[in-house]
Amino acid sequence: MKSLKRVLGMAGAWLLLGGFANGLAQTPAPFAPFEDWKKAVASGDEAALAKLYSAHPPAVAQVGRTRLAKPDDEWKFWLGLKSANVTDLNPKVLDIASVGGTKRLVLRVECQRADGEGGRKRLVLGMAQFWAPQEDGWRIVTTQRGLFAPDAGRRLPQPPTPNPRLYSDPSEAQAELKAAEARAVREHKRVIVMFGANWCYDCHVLDTTLHSQEFAPLMAANFVLVHINIGEEGKDNNDLAAELGVGLNRGIPSLGVLEPDGKVVFAQKDGEFESTVRIGPEDVRAFLEKWKPASSR
Repeated sequence: MKSLKRVLGMAGAWLLLGGFANGLAQTPAPFAPFEDWKKAVASGDEAALAKLYSAHPPAVAQVGRTRLAKPDDEWKFWLGLKSANVTDLNPKVLDIASVGGTKRLVLRVECQRADGEGGRKRLVLGMAQFWAPQEDGWRIVTTQRGLFAPDAGRRLPQPPTPNPRLYSDPSEAQAELKAAEARAVREHKRVIVMFGANWCYDCHVLDTTLHSQEFAPLMAANFVLVHINIGEEGKDNNDLAAELGVGLNRGIPSLGVLEPDGKVVFAQKDGEFESTVRIGPEDVRAFLEKWKPASSR
């Protein structure tokens, strides 16, 4: 996955102004106003949904490159999904960040819709919501989304509820890498460095795969996993990636394998795992088997 802008189909950058022994990291508590938004959309509650969008000033909505002339058209779009025979609507929060007093949520919205041939087609879109505190509560002040498109599907396990704190702040990268190397020394393992970001759905999928029942034992016996955040614009920790020889220009997630002393054993350069649509369990297993410590082979 290339960048946050690619995920959302962004043209307006102005929107941005406004451990295996212990199991998976704990998912933070949900953002309550967003849960209210989901409930209002699911129930078709027009009054409740409209109230969640800022009226003074009016919320700004953008679809692709086009700014909607009528702010109400955005919440009416979500209300109209039920009459459009859309079912199983599933908005997944990939990332939550504080931006200048607002909350920015990066979403992957999944659903199903009749395909005209008696079947159902899986669709997906990327979206960002900016929420700001107002006198009567949190309100949506800016949204930007793409259009629903066919979901390509994956053979790797997907997270039912992504962890929007999977990747720590980019500034913590060096400390977390040192901690991972120290643990690898104690446990006689290698370190897998996964460059990525919370807004990257492929990063969530690959992490879920590595923690899945099929791969968790292999990971636990041989590797310490550390996540390195490249930031909202993909510009953070590029120097660390270059130092390790990990290529980021072909997309994320991108992995490096290190000895406990930090020596690079292998570094992906060609976007091998950038798309979890194109890879399967056999690719992940081959990677782990090939790069596990020599003593484990």
